[in-house]
Amino acid sequence: MSNGLPAIGTWWNTTGRAHFAAEELPGAISEFRTPAFVVQEGVGGRVGIAFGGELHLPSGNGVPGLSGSYPCLGVLPALYPEWLGDRGFLEAHGVRFPYATGAMARGIASEELVIAIARAGMLGFFGAGGLSLPRVEKAIATLQEALGDTLPWGVNLIHSPQDPELERQLAALLLARGVRRVEASAFMALTPAVVRYAYSGVWRDSAGQIQRTNHVFAKISRPEVAQHFLAPAPQAMLDALVHAGELTPYEAALACELPVAEDITVEADSGGHTDNRPLVSLFPTIAQLRDELVARHGYRRPIRVGAAGGLGTPGAVAAAFALGAAYVLTGSVNQSCIEAGVSADAKALLAQAELADMTMAPSADMFELGVKVQVLKRGTMFATRAATLYHLYTRYSSLETIPADELERVERQLLRRPVAEEWAQTRQFFMVRGPHEIERAEREPKHKMALVFRSYLGQSSRWPIDGTTDRRLDYQIWCGPAMGAFNAWVAGSFLAEPQNRTVVQVALNLLEGAAHVTRASQLRSYGADVPASAFAFAPRPLA
Repeated sequence: MSNGLPAIGTWWNTTGRAHFAAEELPGAISEFRTPAFVVQEGVGGRVGIAFGGELHLPSGNGVPGLSGSYPCLGVLPALYPEWLGDRGFLEAHGVRFPYATGAMARGIASEELVIAIARAGMLGFFGAGGLSLPRVEKAIATLQEALGDTLPWGVNLIHSPQDPELERQLAALLLARGVRRVEASAFMALTPAVVRYAYSGVWRDSAGQIQRTNHVFAKISRPEVAQHFLAPAPQAMLDALVHAGELTPYEAALACELPVAEDITVEADSGGHTDNRPLVSLFPTIAQLRDELVARHGYRRPIRVGAAGGLGTPGAVAAAFALGAAYVLTGSVNQSCIEAGVSADAKALLAQAELADMTMAPSADMFELGVKVQVLKRGTMFATRAATLYHLYTRYSSLETIPADELERVERQLLRRPVAEEWAQTRQFFMVRGPHEIERAEREPKHKMALVFRSYLGQSSRWPIDGTTDRRLDYQIWCGPAMGAFNAWVAGSFLAEPQNRTVVQVALNLLEGAAHVTRASQLRSYGADVPASAFAFAPRPLA
């Protein structure tokens, strides 16, 4: 045969139907929940797809010549969005779909968003980053009351290099309140807080298998960071936690047989903290590293690798699963949904974003280190203004050494008040949040300058949440290119308007579309002349 595939039998058109014409294939591909047969119009003929009918296996050599029959090249079983990822992920976390929503900071990934996604059979993480401990505790109480112990959900545990005590207190709160899943993000190395959370409550069952009480989803974008989470925690760190009474000797002993995390989220080009890596390069690298470390440590429990970053269309989600992702995790696209904890004004800006409307800007939490975050560029001037502050920080030793004209511009355009007033407010904030920062600032003028500039950066992320429209030009909206791709995909559909974007409809359409694209790819792999239009999936209201 021209496609090189031998027939496995004969499909007999008894009560079925076959489709060969290019204009018929898109509609037939959309029936991916129905088992199908890949058939051919005779030797060297067109390859198509058939439903129903009967499959007759060949007897002896050759294909039986039955009236209304076609050589059958293969069988395509029913395909469901639920089955696109790793079944082990579904079982381990008690979800229906291999889909999670990321913990967008400052409560943008709100309680409402997490509740909606959990009730739809998916996994959501509350965005605890940048929030006070009482605010996080309130969110946990809301989630526990709404979801109980039957529906899974999680909370963000973000690395806080400037305030390790806050990170420690947050981990302690999560443990005390019985939060069983965390999304560990922005970590550059392991810390006692994340290690304590990971191994607290581990135990060995009657069959000799180690069971976990808590699950860490490590969001990483570098192999050297992934390696920390894929290996058991360092013995010295475990010993220190035992000495501090934060792990028992029994837990620390079992920890030596388990990686810190059994769910690794490979984060490609995304909103917020990102290394801007392409998923097609990053994911295989991390998956290979996972395989090497599983073999090296002799783990008997599987480690699942999921994908995040740039997932704003069905094709992107299908590609992630094709790479081997156990699950997908979305972020930027959820920020424009009605449940997201961000203002309608900011959502309107997000809904207008195009693929190239993102840029990198200095981050508030790691300003002095030169770390950047990806933000929305269209409709704001935040990135340019934040870059100006970082330029001044690297060029001058103190606020007093900045030339008067440049400092006046900062006060007029960015701070909108004298530096002295900005410092007074910043000082008041850190007297509660971290008095040690004030002590250092009084010794080091450059650190004082950093705190003042970080004050603007911190407030700029709250203004789009609160909808402070007179500061729209200073909105810091964390956003990746997935947002622009999503907007292009949904243009002209019911999801084009932000008021119609629910997090569940977005998720279901991405998954449904990914299954459609996967079926089109399956058929094309048999040599069918699948038209480009067959890979397109138009958003539609889904139950």
